[in-house]
Amino acid sequence: MAGLAASFGSGAMTNAIREMDDAETFFVIGSNTTEQHPLIAARIIEAVHRKNAGLVVADPRRIGLAKLAAVHLQHRVGTDVPLLNGMMHIILEEGWEDVPFIAQRTENIDALKAIVAAYNPKRVTGLCGVDEELLRKAAEMYAKSKKAMILYAMGITQHITGTDNVKTLANLAMLTGHVGFPSTGVNPLRGQNNVQGACDMGALPNVYTGYQHVHDEAVTRKFEKAWEVGGLSREPGLTVTEMVHGAEAGEVKGLYILGENPAISEPDARHAARSLKKLEFLVVQDIFMTETAHYAQVILPALSFAEKAGTFTNTERRVQLSRQAMSPLKGCMEEWKVFCEISTRAGYPMRYESPEEILDEINTLTPSYGGITWKRLETSWGLPWPCPDEHHPGTPFLHKNGFARGLGHFEPKEYIPPAEIPDDEYPFLLTTGRVGPQFHTGTMTRKVSILEREAPRSVLEMNPEDARALRIREGSVVAVESRRGELRLPVHVTLDIPERNVFGTFHYGEGNINELTICALDPVAKIPEYKSCAVSIRRV
Repeated sequence: MAGLAASFGSGAMTNAIREMDDAETFFVIGSNTTEQHPLIAARIIEAVHRKNAGLVVADPRRIGLAKLAAVHLQHRVGTDVPLLNGMMHIILEEGWEDVPFIAQRTENIDALKAIVAAYNPKRVTGLCGVDEELLRKAAEMYAKSKKAMILYAMGITQHITGTDNVKTLANLAMLTGHVGFPSTGVNPLRGQNNVQGACDMGALPNVYTGYQHVHDEAVTRKFEKAWEVGGLSREPGLTVTEMVHGAEAGEVKGLYILGENPAISEPDARHAARSLKKLEFLVVQDIFMTETAHYAQVILPALSFAEKAGTFTNTERRVQLSRQAMSPLKGCMEEWKVFCEISTRAGYPMRYESPEEILDEINTLTPSYGGITWKRLETSWGLPWPCPDEHHPGTPFLHKNGFARGLGHFEPKEYIPPAEIPDDEYPFLLTTGRVGPQFHTGTMTRKVSILEREAPRSVLEMNPEDARALRIREGSVVAVESRRGELRLPVHVTLDIPERNVFGTFHYGEGNINELTICALDPVAKIPEYKSCAVSIRRV
């Protein structure tokens, strides 16, 4: 994102996980940390209990960390920008900003001041539904701390304003000087174990490895020379959701899906299923049968992590070696060998001999991975990028002596409401997320009986006041309807969800909440707005 340069825009943590042990204040927003990042949550809880660290949580639900927080800002879904602008308004009003940092390391502060001036506490309270005194306390705790860390997850990004939300968090960090130092920064918590590594390796439609843009002529020519090919496209490709739409329109004829389950994970999931049916050719490669694989013409077995060697890059940018612990099951082979075989048969000979040889090429073509060699990984617990050469120790936190773009650029944002607002026909707001015992679309966790025992089915969380008004009890089955379809789900009545809001999970093929979610996209990142849509509820 613009404020903190390319390395921040990639979605990587600016700081290391172990730096949380020394943080004075944590600002957690859009992250149900105890449920989905329990080891990181354990560090936060330890810092709060043993070192008296401050904890501010901003989340529409009363999540686990909120119950431990000094301040819980229970703002309305989709109002992150006005909430953060309101905090910055108070910080500037009280003179809590870091004036030397702003003068020496940033630009465009006047534009930020002009925008946030309109987000006074009274207006923000009206937009977000938060208490004014809590807003002031949160702003003071974060701004006055010497070491304050922002942690966020998909509760920030999965909105049509996801990019605006992240840029506004960057504005807050720069305004207070909480970036470029240990135990500070803006730290996105990745949703899966190697999603950072996948992005680093170019599994995005607009970049090669290390976030080198396809439209950069010098970059594309470098890869053409290395791969001995010509004519590599200078235009970005499609995101997953755009591929689904392309399949529906007949513009995408075939897909090769590895380790993904879009029939469950895509918004408006029934539409996604219809689109998959329209494909002329679908290949699915996975370690278990998935809902998506039912639409495939070819199903290939994949390997689990224990059956192969390679690297994982975790949420703090640390690249770690993963060693093969067991031989692949009969009839299975490493995915990289499958790719090489398909590529060779399709006309481009691809003849890597080992994962180590593939990493050698990554070292050559990817500046941030230049010094992260196989040999070094064998004798370390991992190296965080950027690590440009073999003598570099790796970078535990980013922007130490300045931003990659030079000056950090404030990019203020105005409030934009969610794509779909509750109305008389659909009076409730549905938001979605995860529960601790299950993971993603349940492809692996639902095979484990103990985890199934803990969270065996999809439920709908509802506030007691709403349940009373609808004459609904704990466990009652309700019909939940959006403009995309209808589900029947049992209700869990809880004070953890505010009135006129309901919450569901997408782990389950039966009762998949994504059959209701809206396919509105962030215009920049093209991420769907999973976190907000309008629904109606009636007793069955």
